[in-house]
Amino acid sequence: MTTAKDIMHAGAAWIPDGVMLDRAAELMRELGVGALPVSDDHERLCGILTDRDIVVGCVALGRDPSRVTAGELTRGTPRWIDADAGVDRVLREMIDHRVRRLPVMEGERMVGMISEADLARHLSGEEVGEWAARIYAGSDD
Repeated sequence: MTTAKDIMHAGAAWIPDGVMLDRAAELMRELGVGALPVSDDHERLCGILTDRDIVVGCVALGRDPSRVTAGELTRGTPRWIDADAGVDRVLREMIDHRVRRLPVMEGERMVGMISEADLARHLSGEEVGEWAARIYAGSDD
């Protein structure tokens, strides 16, 4: 059985919720990613910050990204998947919660991230097409 760990991008970085958005954006650029998981004071996953969050939730509102923290833009219950979960479960989690990126956890430790690119590399065209149709249905992105 193919698992989340088999298809994830290993070594994903995360940031504390007190990091300012300008620094988070710099880190995204340095790492070549569009999202970073965010941890709370107890190093628990508390959300995911995307480049779109920074633009829409800060810059477009005229706010200064050097004065807004990552924690101010994270909301809701973060979704994640166990490293041993099968790909069917990964797809179901992403579709059910309409998320495009999914942290992969082993115990309390994040070991990677699954993104659209990871799905495209590891799944059939039919599987990726079905996932995309369901994720983007009714999306305003």
